[in-house]
Amino acid sequence: MTEEFIIAGCLQNNPSAQRELYNRFSPKMLAVCYRYAQNREDAEDMLQEAFIKVFTQIHTFQNKGAFEGWIRRIIVHTCINFLKKHKKFNDSVDLAHAGTLQIREETIPSMMQAKQVTECIRMLPVGYRTVLNLYAIEGYSHREISEMLDIEESTSRSQYTRARAMLENVLVKKNILEKPKPQFTWLAGLKR
Repeated sequence: MTEEFIIAGCLQNNPSAQRELYNRFSPKMLAVCYRYAQNREDAEDMLQEAFIKVFTQIHTFQNKGAFEGWIRRIIVHTCINFLKKHKKFNDSVDLAHAGTLQIREETIPSMMQAKQVTECIRMLPVGYRTVLNLYAIEGYSHREISEMLDIEESTSRSQYTRARAMLENVLVKKNILEKPKPQFTWLAGLKR
């Protein structure tokens, strides 16, 4: 089935088209949910809630941009709303379905395996982790993040800076990233 055919079927509430859409996109979108969720059950709840929104809002898709990108935005917003609503903060998650990540930060090795990155990101406090996911992985601006999370833009920036530093420390401790060499010591920075 082509994507256009699936969308047309979903617009008519066709169960087989809806099933095909879910089967096609749910594995990748579950990986997105895992990065925000505290455990497997929360990730699955986020996914289910998001796909209900996809099916009920599919009439708003205007063929501007990729359909997968449209679904992903719904997934991310659902994850954020879930975190705000439920505030479930345990530390366990099943990483078996973490999927691949496309990270736009140059300081994080792009060839790292998704499970390693996800595991390290999940070690961060939930606020840091959420801002890092939204900015470095999803590509949202700090202004957009501040609106999504109901925080100041400066708070988003500082949370990201702290998250990035903390993630770098975690990556170094796990021997995934070499310890960065300092540009200069405090003595070398003094003028003579």
